[in-house]
Parts: sequence; structure tokens; C-alpha cells
Amino acid sequence: MAVAPGLYIVSTPIGNLRDITLRALDILSGVEEVLAEDTRVASKLLSAYGLKARLSPYHDHNGAERRPGLLKRLEEGARIALISDAGTPLVSDPGWKLVHEALEQGIKVFPVPGASALLAGLVASGLPSDRFLFAGFLPPKSGARRTEIESLKQVPATLVFYESGPRLAETLADLAAILGPRDCAVARELTKLFEETRRGSLAELAAHYDEAGPPRGEIVLLVGPPTAVVATAADLDSALRVALAEMPTKDAAAAVAGALGLPKREVYQRALQLKAGDGPA
Repeated sequence: MAVAPGLYIVSTPIGNLRDITLRALDILSGVEEVLAEDTRVASKLLSAYGLKARLSPYHDHNGAERRPGLLKRLEEGARIALISDAGTPLVSDPGWKLVHEALEQGIKVFPVPGASALLAGLVASGLPSDRFLFAGFLPPKSGARRTEIESLKQVPATLVFYESGPRLAETLADLAAILGPRDCAVARELTKLFEETRRGSLAELAAHYDEAGPPRGEIVLLVGPPTAVVATAADLDSALRVALAEMPTKDAAAAVAGALGLPKREVYQRALQLKAGDGPA
């Protein structure tokens, strides 16, 4: 297959080698060089399909040194592919700076889609998939991790994280403490022999992995969106009275509207009524 000049971002299997795409095989057989995070891992994939592409390392530690030369060659018409150890490159993997700088220099960048652990975990989780946020790896230390989780608390979407086995129970406990009783799924070893997706509440899964110990393999951790609050008129009035006692009317209305998920204008009008004494006692 004739491959046009440019940089190809090629997705590779996340476990099962048969999840490579036919187009990916065509590209990997037609480029002059394949950049890999770990050439030992990449060589196993290429060998499985009889590909003889030239492999060279590209990762966080050598990226700054390698980029100028790679970009110069691409400008001159080279055909180069970038792969990760597993899944779609740039998703919690090196490569973004290379793509960014290539595009800035007018170099063609071609996505070659395929396997992705976050999408595989999402569709197997049973959690809402119409809206989701991928947040990568949470910080390893609990203080920073809790701060990060707090910043995601109000996101109206399924949250998707990558996590390591040794930190899983601790991370689930922090998520449960901050997000409350949300539905959760832990997907590991996706597409591999011992693939498993365990579902339950955050607290239930935190207790399970605390007792069972760290699971093996690559992990995708998914948390359901916040449950919608159905506020009654009595709830609204009660919340407004508390807020009005502590802050100006406009600020009180804004705070209550945000907490109850109600339109600000309607809450403000009700706050004015209560303030004027027109509402029920």
C-alpha cells in the first residue's frame, strides 16, 4: 500500500493482538520508521504480523532531543508512525508535543483509530456513556488526589480514570468519601484472558479491594455521574431561608440554585417573595 508523507498516529491492541486493524497493518508496513514508547513491546506486535518496519524509541525521556530531527525529516516528506505500548497514542502516553509541533509546521498528521482502554471500559461498565470525562491518572498522594476529586464533583458525566492495582483501594475510598454513594465499575485486563469488570457502589468496591488486595493488570476505573436532586417547594424555601440569613438576596439565590440544580431566575424571584414576607410561613 502506498503511504502518503506525514505522521501517522496508529492505535495498537490493548491486550488481544487480533484487535489490530487492517489499516494499521497497512500503515506499519508502509512507513519508513515506527516510533515506539518501548521497542521491545512494539517488536512483539510487529513480529506477530511479520512486519519488518524500522523501530526506534520515542518517550518522555528522549522526546525533546528527538523532535527536531523527526520534524525536519517529516518536512522533507518522510513517512513516520507513532505507536504506544497499548491502545491509542497520546492518551496518557507521550506524543502530544510531537503532534502539536508537527501541525504548527504544516505537517500532515493522520489518525489511525483502533483499540482504546478507556472506551472499552466505558462500554463494558454499564454506566451512562452519552457524556463522559476522561481524567487520566489521579495524583498518587491522598491530599492532592482528594483535591482533584473535589474539582470533579459537579461534572455531570461519567468519570473515567486509569489507576494502578496498589493504589486502587485507597483511590476508591477517597472517591467514596468525596463523591458519596455513586455507582462504579472497575475494569481490568480488558481483552485479555483474565478480563474482569466488577460493578458496585464506590464504598462497596473500596471495601472489596481493601480486603482482597491489589488486583493485577491494567485498570480502568469508572464512576457514574452525580444523581439529580429533585427539590420540592418546601426544600427550596428551607434552603433559601438559611441562605438569606447569611448573605444578600442575589448571592443567596445563586447559591441555592446551584445546590438544588434550579434556574437562577426562578429561585431569585422566590427569594424576593420570602424576603418581602409574601411566602408561606
